[in-house]
Amino acid sequence: MSAPATTAPTKLAREHVILIGVLLVASFVVILNETVMSVAIPVLQEDLGVEPSVGQWLTTAFLLTMGVIIPLTGFLIERIPTRQLFVLAMSLFTAGTILAFLAPGFGVLLTARVIQASGTAIMMPLLMTTILTIVPPERRGVMMGNITIVISVAPALGPTVSGLILDHFGWRWIFGLVAPIAVLALVLGVKYVVEVGERSNNRVDLLSVPLAVVGFGGVVYGLSSIGKSAGGSGVPLWVPFVAGGLALVTFLIRQIALQREDRALLDLRVFGARQFTLAMIALAVGFGMLMGTLILVPYFAQQVLGFGAAETGLVTLPGGILMGLAGPVVGRLYDAYGPRPITLPGTLLVSAGIWMLAMVDTDTPAWWLVLSNIGISVGLAATFTPVMTSGLGSVPARLYSHGSATLGTFQQVAGAAGTAVLVSLMTVVARRSSGGVSDPEGIVDGVRAAFMVAGILSFVLIAVCLFVRRPAHEQV
Repeated sequence: MSAPATTAPTKLAREHVILIGVLLVASFVVILNETVMSVAIPVLQEDLGVEPSVGQWLTTAFLLTMGVIIPLTGFLIERIPTRQLFVLAMSLFTAGTILAFLAPGFGVLLTARVIQASGTAIMMPLLMTTILTIVPPERRGVMMGNITIVISVAPALGPTVSGLILDHFGWRWIFGLVAPIAVLALVLGVKYVVEVGERSNNRVDLLSVPLAVVGFGGVVYGLSSIGKSAGGSGVPLWVPFVAGGLALVTFLIRQIALQREDRALLDLRVFGARQFTLAMIALAVGFGMLMGTLILVPYFAQQVLGFGAAETGLVTLPGGILMGLAGPVVGRLYDAYGPRPITLPGTLLVSAGIWMLAMVDTDTPAWWLVLSNIGISVGLAATFTPVMTSGLGSVPARLYSHGSATLGTFQQVAGAAGTAVLVSLMTVVARRSSGGVSDPEGIVDGVRAAFMVAGILSFVLIAVCLFVRRPAHEQV
């Protein structure tokens, strides 16, 4: 391990510290909503009288909207002033949250989730681009550690928050308790968010927008539908993949042509930086495993171990808390020593936690689930911060917004893919067992198979992270 850098860190201006604080709080609140439905869907299905395949759209529609909008955020950040974009994002999220709280039926609730996701999709790329623009390289590790809290801890705490609220207040208060916090973040943003970066006046390519919508939307919808297709329902699986795939290929070809004139909706030159490409691979594998785990572990706890909503949520709580505490510490270690001394033990922890889940059975104690979740959570905290800092820091400054948008897109598609692959494997294996998908023994077989595949993917994560380095201009 090399000696820490001795250069005194550049002090951030007070208004920039306040700006980052407001963006972090707002981003945490909006990202939290990505996984709050994992425990709530069975309750909503009973209360609103909808079939399981219909109720699942409350999560699928959220993922789909995120997958459609995030690729557009690089263009939006370059053209809309920071404060106006923040107000737009938080206004959409707040309006969707209030509408969800008041929803008289499933249709309105589904619409509200789409509105929520529209605001959520803008916040993370806006936060990352802002930090890359105003934070000097020697302090980015700490700041990216704070982003780890948002990008990882918020989804990890979603089931816990949802479970506790469901047991004491009912499903509407999942949104009712968030709404005042969202309003407060919006008010603070109006007052404290300042302009960062430079604006571009390049006109939008009108063909790229529908291509992005159909391309990314089709792929995310297809990935999100794999589990339902395995159950014998839904649109034929090849339809969204073929439509989305063709649109996506056309979109990418068009972006390569447009980026020569700096008019690309999503500039692919960010992949010219080797460290950015490695970071995206690592982030995709890691986030896919995280989201898949956050769906399967609560399902296993409820369907096999007989846990209630609150008990299920508490299984992920210790890991979520430790992930939050680890984020800033990992950031400081990155600033001092670089990525490798952190990512190697981090990825080994992730792998150990995943393989623990591959050994569950009908008598698995709660502490086994908690311990495995802690290993995965802490390990990913030690992985995400270094790879994001190294990857985004290696992108040229003029492409920061596109790097942030690309990272957000990879995160969303990976989350949908991880959930789809693990849930589908679990469903297929469980159905082939003697008891089927309703039998605890069948579910155990399915969950084991899913986490064995995730365990193999964890070896890929370890291998990729061995090659992660500091960006060349940050070498000490």
